[in-house]
Amino acid sequence: MAPTDDPPADAAPVDVAPFAPLAIGPIQVWPPVVLAPMAGVTNPPFRRLCRRFGAGLYVSEMITARGLVEGGSGTWQRAAFDEDESPRSIQLYGTDPVSMGEAVRRLVDIGHVDHIDLNVGCPVRKITRHGGGSALTARPRLLAALAGAAVEAADRSSGGTVPVTMKFRLGIDESLLTFLDAGSIAESVGCAAIALHGRTAAQLYSGRADWTAIAKLKAHVTSIPVLGNGDIWTAADAIRMMRETGCDGVVVGRGCLGRPWLFGELVDAFEGRPPRPDPVLGDVVDTLAEHLELIIDRKGPERALFEIRKHVGWYFTGYPVGGEVRRTLTLTASVDEFRATLATIDRSVVLPPSAHGLPRGTTRGPQKVTLPDGWLADPDSAAPPNALADALVSGG
Repeated sequence: MAPTDDPPADAAPVDVAPFAPLAIGPIQVWPPVVLAPMAGVTNPPFRRLCRRFGAGLYVSEMITARGLVEGGSGTWQRAAFDEDESPRSIQLYGTDPVSMGEAVRRLVDIGHVDHIDLNVGCPVRKITRHGGGSALTARPRLLAALAGAAVEAADRSSGGTVPVTMKFRLGIDESLLTFLDAGSIAESVGCAAIALHGRTAAQLYSGRADWTAIAKLKAHVTSIPVLGNGDIWTAADAIRMMRETGCDGVVVGRGCLGRPWLFGELVDAFEGRPPRPDPVLGDVVDTLAEHLELIIDRKGPERALFEIRKHVGWYFTGYPVGGEVRRTLTLTASVDEFRATLATIDRSVVLPPSAHGLPRGTTRGPQKVTLPDGWLADPDSAAPPNALADALVSGG
């Protein structure tokens, strides 16, 4: 569990502006914090951990609209929620307005979701080279058709109106910035909110996110909430982003990897309470063990040991945990050995002050963005790309 120690008596409260709850259609989110969809990460076990530590809106990993329409069992499994999860928020990825509209209709008709987020920010080369992800923002008519189909389906399905939001990046690269147009399109077709990752597709996850662009988007789009995403490693970063940009909420991605208790810290920050200390290593070990058990309950021990591997390094970021311990935890095929190895760790170790808020997750980039031949020569085309663009990959 995360530490429950009271903050030091001389700790100063976080200076908090009078922030308001984030309104996404009928959904009120307090604090105004959203878990970023991350493929292979923000599955039900991880979301359950995050929800236990703090409030917010917790979005599923990226799900393909085409996969839902075609009835793929794997796709529907990834789209699952815990029984007590509310609101149920799902991120959809697609490039074809027809399949996107049908996927939304099915989700809403069966009462499976309360919120749908559209991913048009994926920067991965094998997606953009087929016209998907960030490439969509370079074709405004296609983007409008795609988002419009989702909004219309959510509004007219038998389950009632479900708010649709859209997440995107600055653009393809510095020479082709599309975020202001993307924001206007989302606003015009009836999206309930938008989120901007302050990097271009060319940057991937390198460099620093451009928060000034978030401020520009907020000034440009005035009728719906604008959320900011990028380089929120601590609760103080979230407060600072909202102050500097005027955005209505924040989207937290890599900053919570191996740190689900960040959402508790965010609640404290937005409610003006002093920052709590970083957890001692024993608390980290307990949370990692709990994470493993949650995956075991859903997928079984073999799959759980495979999936937890990527989380081990994130949990131990900044802590002096030996390489042998890390290797054992990531290579073992035995749950008992995993637990026994955790039991050997010194639970009293504290995080060095210099390691507070260390970046985590991928820092890949920059890259040259690959687009289909002629993609930029015909920006007014509304024709969807081929089906290869709907392959499931991580991104956003």
